[in-house]
Amino acid sequence: MEWKLKAFDKLTGLEVYRILQNRVNVFMLEQNCLYPEVDNKDLASHHLFLETDNGEIAAYCRLLPQGVSYPQASIGRVIVNQAYRGQGLARDLMSMAISYITEVWGEREIKIQAQHYLEHFYGSFGFKGISDVYLEDDIPHVDMLLRVEETGAAE
Repeated sequence: MEWKLKAFDKLTGLEVYRILQNRVNVFMLEQNCLYPEVDNKDLASHHLFLETDNGEIAAYCRLLPQGVSYPQASIGRVIVNQAYRGQGLARDLMSMAISYITEVWGEREIKIQAQHYLEHFYGSFGFKGISDVYLEDDIPHVDMLLRVEETGAAE
């Protein structure tokens, strides 16, 4: 398996297809949500994913520069393919995403929109809730923010 991080215009057609296929399978079919999954935010984002030896996407998220979703940089569309869950891939994925945003982009804040049941998971990386729980597509969510000190430690 190989981790890849690419700007949208560097993705191959097959990579885009497999990424979108996974996002539709998880966010629209598994979670039974109808909303426009393909949005213009993909074009401005970097896409972090773990590709298996047979080309499947095992884990994925998109990294959004500040100003695309929020004034802060953001991580979104975090998924682990159902066949690869329970192996710690979500933790690896988030660690890599946070490191890239803070070390390469030099960002000091990352905002996410988290499903409420995952608040503790994201909290383990230093994200703190900054909103009340609210419904987004009939799923409880909470906005969370990670502030990183100049030393790289989460505040």
